[in-house]
Amino acid sequence: MDRLYNTQQEKVQQISVEHTMRILGGRIGVVFYDVTTLYFESSPDPDGYPMSYSIFNGSQYEGRTMIPVIDDFVQRFKLTDFIVVADSGLMSTRNVELLESAGYRYILGARIRNESQRIKDWILEADRTDGNIVECRRNDTQRLIVSYSDARAKKSAWNRSKGVERLRKAYAKGTLTKDNVNKRGYNKFLDISRDITVSINEEKIAEDSLWDGLKGYITNTDLPGTEVISQYHGLWVVERAFRIGKGTLEMRPMFHFTERRIEAHICICFVAYKVYKELERVIRELGMKMSVDKVLEIAKTITTLRIRLPNGSAYTETLFTTPQQEAIKPLLELFSQDTSE
Repeated sequence: MDRLYNTQQEKVQQISVEHTMRILGGRIGVVFYDVTTLYFESSPDPDGYPMSYSIFNGSQYEGRTMIPVIDDFVQRFKLTDFIVVADSGLMSTRNVELLESAGYRYILGARIRNESQRIKDWILEADRTDGNIVECRRNDTQRLIVSYSDARAKKSAWNRSKGVERLRKAYAKGTLTKDNVNKRGYNKFLDISRDITVSINEEKIAEDSLWDGLKGYITNTDLPGTEVISQYHGLWVVERAFRIGKGTLEMRPMFHFTERRIEAHICICFVAYKVYKELERVIRELGMKMSVDKVLEIAKTITTLRIRLPNGSAYTETLFTTPQQEAIKPLLELFSQDTSE
């Protein structure tokens, strides 16, 4: 790991980008950006192909990571003509200004409740038919696109109902303890008086329900509203990458003491995820109705018997397979062919 540190990371990312561009026909149209948290213990293109990664200290505010990473990525890999897609949690007025000044095209999650009163009134007056999409000019360069979903509305209403129910139980006596003060979530529906008594604010609950089912997107592209929403929803591939990295690939917890080994550990996990995604692509192209995890599970059970021939100078190998193992035979044959070539 010490050898890997700071010697192969750039090469790993270069190979990753070149492979991704080859798979996508030489052009990268959408770049998804997101961040996650890793902890240390001592003792996203349309198909989600990973291209690069950066590591920041845990004290670094995540909202300030995006622009430097994009600028560095563009400079290192000569990336042009792409769209940045990012969640609203990473965006600030300053970040948007920097995206604009750099000439980047973008699709961002919108904080529609923070819009001007005029735009908020327009949003709340929109047709609430399932799947309806409306849009307006936010300023000279930006469009605000808002969609409505019955499923999203039901989910928001259910979550709020459960949250308020917990509040009613927690504050049934009408008093507030020190332990309750810093808790977040649905505490926004509480009113706290000077003598530290609390009550549920029904008006705030009603106001919150007005936004159920609504989701906003800000873009400076000329893409149709449906395409903007479709591209934004591609962020799930980044979130899935984080889940696979932390779960299947066991990126965390890390049992390292030094920075160089932490970085080497993450580099190895990045390579593993790249291989994971390539295997996923090959499985799909072969028409195999299996997940990567299932294929790996079956592959681990295959037994190869090595037999010494009578003359004692050579061996022969026999592969024993079950019907379930036969299902991944096309994959084994493909990789066997690649190895021999």
